[in-house]
Amino acid sequence: MSDSVLVEQIGNFVKHHRLEQNKTQDMLAHAAGISRSTLSLLERGESVTLATLIQVLRVLDQLQVMDVFEVQQSISPLAMAKMEQEKRKRARHKKNK
Repeated sequence: MSDSVLVEQIGNFVKHHRLEQNKTQDMLAHAAGISRSTLSLLERGESVTLATLIQVLRVLDQLQVMDVFEVQQSISPLAMAKMEQEKRKRARHKKNK
């Protein structure tokens, strides 16, 4: 998908959830701390800042869409095998000197 199509989809997402919550553009813009014209740009698929999008998503209670950007730490199979190999297999009795 092109950048313009993605931005348009984001705008449609915002507009859909705003209307689902029965909020006017003025109400949402005021709650998000942005101007109504900026919200209108967002809904029309125009470019806005990431901070603006996050503010709008927060007010719409839709921040869960940002979860896809969370980085999960993973261990490679080789590193996992090495860790397993280094694990203690037996307990040893300490000798008193």
